[in-house]
Amino acid sequence: MMLKSLLNEYLYYLRVTKGLSKNTIQSYGNDISDYLTFLDDNYHLSRMDQVEKTHVLNYLSHLKRKNMVSKSISRKLSSIRSFHQYLLLEKVVSENLIMEIPKPKTPRILPVVLNHEEVDRLLSVSIGRQKPMDFRNRAMLELAYGAGLRVSELVDLKIADLHLNNALIKVTGKGNKERLLPLGEESILALKNYLADYRQALKPLDKETLFLNREGKKISRIGFYKIIRHLAKIAGIEKPISPHTLRHTFATHLLENGADLRSVQELLGHEDVLTTEHYTHISKARLQDAYESAHPRANRKGTSL
Repeated sequence: MMLKSLLNEYLYYLRVTKGLSKNTIQSYGNDISDYLTFLDDNYHLSRMDQVEKTHVLNYLSHLKRKNMVSKSISRKLSSIRSFHQYLLLEKVVSENLIMEIPKPKTPRILPVVLNHEEVDRLLSVSIGRQKPMDFRNRAMLELAYGAGLRVSELVDLKIADLHLNNALIKVTGKGNKERLLPLGEESILALKNYLADYRQALKPLDKETLFLNREGKKISRIGFYKIIRHLAKIAGIEKPISPHTLRHTFATHLLENGADLRSVQELLGHEDVLTTEHYTHISKARLQDAYESAHPRANRKGTSL
């Protein structure tokens, strides 16, 4: 299928030229492959310059009939728009007709954020029985919250990325872009404890990776997700949290305590400040909740004016 060969060329472009991660490329590939299959099955197109706006709109209707949520449809449309933009750059098509198609409206859902007391509870239970893996867990939590790392950035850390004497850590983010992040005292202490006394007890088969599982190999993203869910249950935290919750919490707490948006953007490794701006909505929502629950003149439910 000629259309699929264009997809392979595009994925190669994303990997070599754009330097995107394997997971991101796979996501693009799945989205676009589904789109191309629909075009082939329903319209038997042999060239991308034969695609019309109607074809794309019918594909989106097809997704809606499958009861796909708006957020997923919006993601697929973004993938298809990027693919068509690549085809335009390569002069396979003469216009990116996807640019005329608006994204479906999605309800704004604010991510889960922990308050300071919940963070303290989560960290306090992480030491557990003071086994080597407990100190590993504590160090991972301190870094995830203290530096706002993505889970992929956290599990990919190498020992060589640590510069504890300078209170810095080197992180490789999306697109293999590196950034230096400051470390707080608690993160440094947790890392020193783990490295000095407990990492070696895990009998490392991987000599370079910082955080290891019980087999001495690099801990997986799923592994850390299970750890956080387990510790949250012990800490009595009923919110549905994940590793990314700590990153959300890091950003929100910074903004609530006066950090400027551009600084938070750099710390998080966001290319676009609009992505970081999302956290200002979280802060405002939390302030509104605090006001309505605590101020005697707030118009709370059950209060008559």
